[in-house]
Amino acid sequence: MRALFIVNPQATTTTSRTREVILGALASELDVTVAETEYRDHAVELARGAAGAGYELVLSLGGDGTVNEVVNGLLATPPELKRPRYAVIPGGSANVFIRALGVSGDPVEATGAILEALRAGREREINLGRITSDRDDRYFTFCAGFGWDADVVQRVEHERSNGRKATPALYAEVAVKLFFGGDIRDPSLAVQTGDGGAKDVYFALVTNTTPWTYAGALPLQPTPSSRFELGLDAFALTQAGHPLTGWILSQMFFPKGLAARGDGYLTWHDQESLRITSSHPRAFQIDGEYLGEREEVNFHSVPKALRIVC
Repeated sequence: MRALFIVNPQATTTTSRTREVILGALASELDVTVAETEYRDHAVELARGAAGAGYELVLSLGGDGTVNEVVNGLLATPPELKRPRYAVIPGGSANVFIRALGVSGDPVEATGAILEALRAGREREINLGRITSDRDDRYFTFCAGFGWDADVVQRVEHERSNGRKATPALYAEVAVKLFFGGDIRDPSLAVQTGDGGAKDVYFALVTNTTPWTYAGALPLQPTPSSRFELGLDAFALTQAGHPLTGWILSQMFFPKGLAARGDGYLTWHDQESLRITSSHPRAFQIDGEYLGEREEVNFHSVPKALRIVC
């Protein structure tokens, strides 16, 4: 089987030796071509061209940002060509997507699981989220956020540009600083869904699965019923006092996640589409990648959009 292996050489948690071990294992059973990413959205270009180059499988090594780029490239495969299957090897600091699939966050173990799945012919089809706006038409795999979490992503990207590694500790540090000193108290957002909505929202999150993210080994689950096989879920923070917001966040760490209803927030389950607007530009992110500021974004669930080997 011909396979394109897209590698982010800046992947946070892998070394050159680990990458050599992974490549050796893949090459023992696949006809592998390696392509290293060199700039933002390079993986989109590589994955988009995979079918035309005759590849049946695309693998990637990197974090959730690399996954997002590869997925968007694969979904842009020309309709007359057969889209390759996709397999993910984790190399980032959080690896939310692959862990939500139930695959090990260890890159060597994940490689072994992928090869075993290929031998068994095992794969699954998953839904994706899609965002559209006057500036966007893009897919996301697990989450999109308006407000506080996007501010965190933006600040972490700034810290990374200054040489710091994107570790869970850095995310936690930035999240706490912005929680107490950022614009989490700005009620500029509104959520509109097919069965209701909310105004004067401080922070809004749309999910395609659970968890939203991880704090080290602990999952944060604001929408614990969200699944790859269902429509989109959403969470809206409707009150922003620090004690109440801190309590709401703490409930997300519970094994069953946050309850569907409670003081200070609202959630929606299994939505085909929804819309989030802001009275002024607010930070926006998908899959942990900062996209800039937005005032309006439409969200759509895309059923059975992607075939995953896992």
